[in-house]
Amino acid sequence: MSTSEPSNAILLFRDDLRLSDHPALTAAAQSGQCLTCAFILDPNAPYPPGGARRWWLHHALNALTAQLADLGGKLVLRTGATADVLADLRKETGATHIYWSRRYTPDEIASDTALKADLTAAGCTVQSHPGRYLLEPWRVTTKSGTPFKVFSPFWRASRDEIRAVGLGDPLPVPKNITFADEVATASLEDFDLLPTAPNWAKGFEALWHPGEEGAMARLDAFLEEGAQGYAKGRDFPAEPHTSRLSPYLQSGNISPRQIWAALDRAEHLGQMSGRDAEKFRAELGWRDFAAYLLFHNRDFEDTEFQPKFRSFPWRHDTDALIAWQRGQSGYPIVDAGMRELWQTGYMHNRVRMVVASFLVKHLRIDWRAGRDWFWDTLLDGDLASNAASWQWVAGCGADAAPYFRVFNPMTQAEKFDPDGGYIRQYVPEIAALPDRYLAAPWKAPEDVRAKAGVEIGRTYPAPMVDHATARRAALEAFESLPSPGDDLV
Repeated sequence: MSTSEPSNAILLFRDDLRLSDHPALTAAAQSGQCLTCAFILDPNAPYPPGGARRWWLHHALNALTAQLADLGGKLVLRTGATADVLADLRKETGATHIYWSRRYTPDEIASDTALKADLTAAGCTVQSHPGRYLLEPWRVTTKSGTPFKVFSPFWRASRDEIRAVGLGDPLPVPKNITFADEVATASLEDFDLLPTAPNWAKGFEALWHPGEEGAMARLDAFLEEGAQGYAKGRDFPAEPHTSRLSPYLQSGNISPRQIWAALDRAEHLGQMSGRDAEKFRAELGWRDFAAYLLFHNRDFEDTEFQPKFRSFPWRHDTDALIAWQRGQSGYPIVDAGMRELWQTGYMHNRVRMVVASFLVKHLRIDWRAGRDWFWDTLLDGDLASNAASWQWVAGCGADAAPYFRVFNPMTQAEKFDPDGGYIRQYVPEIAALPDRYLAAPWKAPEDVRAKAGVEIGRTYPAPMVDHATARRAALEAFESLPSPGDDLV
């Protein structure tokens, strides 16, 4: 009796650059098929990554290549239209099956649906698997069967679903993967993902370690150093109470299920209080909610969720936009945030709200201009979360902050950076000022400014706008769009 040779399969990596808790990889490994692991850089793919994410992608692919090599495999890198490259790989490997992780944005769903139909028609079996979110976006609805529009009831329904069904244990790296014979691959350098002229990311490598190993190290460090006290401490940008896991989540170096399981362990071991752990779980829930909104509202990424805002009279001021981007607004907490973003590819979440509010409320510049800047400069730039967060701050999104919630940048600095540690790090030209003047250096007496070497308008810019005047102007612009809420004064 003869036995047939195992068939060949392709695992297509995308935003899931890890080997553990990877349902598609596990299914492919368990099939017993000979596996070709591939990553395709498609120049025409929906939502091409911004510059910062391209830097991350380079290093995450390098890490994944090393991981596969340790297992005796290889990551095949190709460029071109995904359908054409897969056709070539199928011819070269004889693959009869393709495995991938699902994507959930409207254009990606349309692309994958068409690709799967073509592959199926050509006699290839395609298996898609979850893994990017806690729950897939069709899992929870209102009692009437419609999508949720507000986070709190969405998260209650999600928590009920998780309690009832569970998330399952994170999957280990599959054992005994059978790799197919090697085929030609491009080099990572051929992808041309790194900035060179200039290399604006030169400081990133000391701060970030893309890849699965780096993700696990970051998670461990957070649980040891910052998890206890997270619920309160997460609002203070100079404190170590943020996980900084978002870039790893965005590229799939770690899964939300792995983080959830780690929170459960940390809570059980006393590393994290129940309140702290539940607050962090809710942040994972907000990420799910953003994806949920985009899944159920095709134009959410580019169009105000609340129609009444679509005629808002935004100002077009290129000089003001550039000053905001460069951290030259004259408001230290705003400038610190924008400089942190440029220098590190990341910005503290509390400060993200402050700088976003400043752009759309103080300067009345279209939220989409901020969205685009964040997309290009954030290492964790995520289509759904980016749109949801900007619309929330602008007051035009789901469960949005009311329009007259205008963050006062001086009050925010005094409350959440009381010792000035964050501002001094990123706005060193005013670092010598006493704490009491760091939030508003123009208010310091002239002799105090002189002693600190601060000359408003020369060594540090004067405020672009007066807070009270800008707030009044924003309220006037929004006066036909009433919404309940309180100003943050």
